[in-house]
Amino acid sequence: MKFTRELSGTLTIQGVTELSITVSGTPYTQAIALTPDEVFTDWDPVPVAELTDSAIENLLGQLPEIVLLGTGETNVFPPRELMFAFARRGIGLEVMATAAAARTFNVLSTEGRRVAALLYL
Repeated sequence: MKFTRELSGTLTIQGVTELSITVSGTPYTQAIALTPDEVFTDWDPVPVAELTDSAIENLLGQLPEIVLLGTGETNVFPPRELMFAFARRGIGLEVMATAAAARTFNVLSTEGRRVAALLYL
């Protein structure tokens, strides 16, 4: 899937394929974490089934109001404990296919929302 609209001042997800996620002209070949301002290259992706809030503490430190979890081509739900941890922090967690999460990220960031995303291939 390819996206073409550029948003000034924020990172834009331009495309999602089975092999990469392209953000503002840079392709990433592994799972990524990002906000409209930053791609977190120091994040060590773990399988969705092993995801914990401590594994994404840097991302959560940005105080997003919502985190989009793109789990590849199909929905894979994270552990219940992670969902409870988000609820305790007052942060929304939405699980969807990665292409849908990328489109949603672009829309929410253009609206000025405090959005973050974890995107898996």
